[in-house]
Amino acid sequence: MTDSTSWQPPAGATPLPAPSPYASPSAPPPAVGATAPGTPPGWTPPPKPGLIPLRPLTFGTLLGASFQVLRRNPRPTFGFALLVTGLIYVVGFGIMGFVAVAAFSRIQFSEGGGADADAIAAGSFGLVLVSALVPVGLAVVGSAILQGIVSLEVARGTLGEKLRLPGLWSAARGRIGALIGWSAIVAGAVILAIAVVSVGIGLLVAFGGVAGVIIAVLVGLLFGALAVALAVWLGTKLALVPSVLMLERLPLRAALARSWSLTGGFFWKTFGIILLVSFIIQAITSVISFPLQIVASYGTVLIDPNGSETGAIVAGVVVSLLSIVFALVFGAIGAVVQGATPALIYIDIRMRKEGLDLELGRFVEARQAGDATVQDPYLRAAAPGTTPVAPSTSPWS
Repeated sequence: MTDSTSWQPPAGATPLPAPSPYASPSAPPPAVGATAPGTPPGWTPPPKPGLIPLRPLTFGTLLGASFQVLRRNPRPTFGFALLVTGLIYVVGFGIMGFVAVAAFSRIQFSEGGGADADAIAAGSFGLVLVSALVPVGLAVVGSAILQGIVSLEVARGTLGEKLRLPGLWSAARGRIGALIGWSAIVAGAVILAIAVVSVGIGLLVAFGGVAGVIIAVLVGLLFGALAVALAVWLGTKLALVPSVLMLERLPLRAALARSWSLTGGFFWKTFGIILLVSFIIQAITSVISFPLQIVASYGTVLIDPNGSETGAIVAGVVVSLLSIVFALVFGAIGAVVQGATPALIYIDIRMRKEGLDLELGRFVEARQAGDATVQDPYLRAAAPGTTPVAPSTSPWS
């Protein structure tokens, strides 16, 4: 005999939780009281709307996501990085080569010209040295813009969004100037420190005799050790500045303080992950470049076994083109991965310290419900009793 009365849960029973909005629609409903093997009762896995799951990241997840950025949205990441790297090579070294040819032509025409020849030669060499700063300046600007775009791609990809380059560029509007300024400060500090120590060592060698040479060597070794230690410390403590500038849109001074505060307690984790990613990129580049080195060594023999002058020229051109293409491709890959790593570390630290994963989950749920007025979860609210730091509207602050 069957009972036609519908079943009612006993009084005081806890109802089943609502199905997760991130569950597959084709998945069967969970059985009453059933849980996944090895998990505590009532536990549900955190949602993963996009690049990473919305929970504090494990080491493997963080490391894998740094490389997954390329595969997930290659056009605005790898494509843009390849374009920026190519422009730096073509424009920067093109200008440098043009200036060098013009300078040495002036030197050749001035030979035998009397007293003016020395002045022309000195001016020409100075012009070449100045032109060498053009690739450096372009690299600073290009790497800053690329790092900002990659940081935004990681942040929006975490929310399940896949923006094209115009969308990422629109999101970066007003922040590129601050990022370029930060990169220029870092590059200027490094160049100034090297210049000061180089001049000091040069003076010791020039006027100190044997004792000066010994002191110069000791000063160089001491400076090298201190410079490495200082670069590691400051570079790690301030590694999150680009992410803070782009995602929280704070002024530069506030972004410095924010990065310093976030990395407190996470110094060695931040340093270790960034160092490991750099090591992996260098190792992969070295392994893949080995065949190219073989081709460069034996290219002339392979192309022209007779050893003619034409064959040597052709071999040199082919090897040079292969080297440039290789440098562009792997330079772009390395730039994207190394730019994504600090952004992922930034999100992970905020999840652990500030519960950002909860804010990201609320944002995703609100957007799926059709609420377009929800605030950007990366914009940090001020703590009670403190004065909030307004997002910067100046592109240079």
